This record gives sequence, C-alpha cells and structure tokens, in this order.
Amino acid sequence: MIFLRYESFRSYLRLYPVTAAIIALNLLIYISDRYILDGVLLERGFFYSEPNNNYFSLAEPWRYVTAQFLHLSISHIFFNMFAVLVFAPPLERMLGHVKYLLFYLLCGIVGNLFSAIADSSTAGAGASGAIYGVYGAYLYLALMKRSLDPDSRKTVYTILIFGILYSIFAPGIGLWAHFGGLFAGFVLAYAYDWYLIAKKKRRYNR
Repeated sequence: MIFLRYESFRSYLRLYPVTAAIIALNLLIYISDRYILDGVLLERGFFYSEPNNNYFSLAEPWRYVTAQFLHLSISHIFFNMFAVLVFAPPLERMLGHVKYLLFYLLCGIVGNLFSAIADSSTAGAGASGAIYGVYGAYLYLALMKRSLDPDSRKTVYTILIFGILYSIFAPGIGLWAHFGGLFAGFVLAYAYDWYLIAKKKRRYNR
C-alpha cells in the first residue's frame, strides 16, 4: 500500500519537500488571513469567472493559481491538507520534485478552468482541483498500467467513488473543479508515460 506513511517528520520533509511546502504554505496563508489579515488574501486571491463565460479574458488571471492556496473554513483546509499529506508523496517520488510541482499547479488551473467553462457565475477557492489531479494520476496507473498494488488500487477507486458522489450531492462543492482536476491528472499522467516510453525507444534505436 503506497499511501501508508511511516516516515518521521524529518524524513517526510527530506523526501517530499514540495508536498511539505504546499501544506505549510496553505496553513500559513489560512492562519494569517483568518486571524491577522481579516480575509484580505481570500478576497484578493479567490477564483471567479466573468459573466457570459468570458473565461479566457479573466481580468485577474493569477486567481487560477492563487485560489489553490486559499480555503474557506477550518474543515475545508483540514480535509484538503490531509489528502495532500497522505496521497501526494508517492506521486512526488514518481515524478520528481519539479515535475510534481508543475503537475500539481496545472491540475489546479485546469480545475478552475473547467469551473469557469461550466458555470459563468462560479466562484470559489481550495486545493481540491489539484488534489483530484493527484487522484487522476493514480487512476491512470490503476486502469492503464496496472502498476499499483491491489490495496492501493482499491483505495483509489473508493476515494473517487465517494468523492464524486459527495461532489454531486453536497451543496457548495466545486464539482467541475474536481472533474477538471481529475481529467487533467489522468491526461498528464498519460502524456508523461508516453514521453518516457518514447524516450526509451529512442535510446534503444541508437
């Protein structure tokens, strides 16, 4: 089971520095904004789409990124950061630190983009688009590569089933951000796998 965490705190920081930094940054922003800045960061950084689906002409495009590091409540950030803490480390190890960071951010951006396309009045914040991107990468590994052990595959399927049902039926959940992140994670995992295969073939053909 690749999702069981046995590392000490120091080992976790050493092995998964990007994941640790993402968690620390999210917590720091949430605590600062809630208890010191009175919501200023949330106001300036949450994601929204313009009326009439003008999602490509968003006046403040950095919100596609900044919204990934903002949360609306203590339960919101707790569940998101717990997911990052547990499920992100194996992916960081597979991809490497830099590729993993780019993957994480891009999945969050695509999640917000899906939200803007699906609903011209959407607004929100949270890391769930990027987190579902992580799930999407594991879904690719489980379905297309069969490279996850049975327990890890079952965990991925269970999380996605409950996560999607919760996204559909619970009020105030960014359903399209979740689907967008999941789609991006799956496609990016496929693209990276294709790149590795092509690279290996070129090496053998020399």
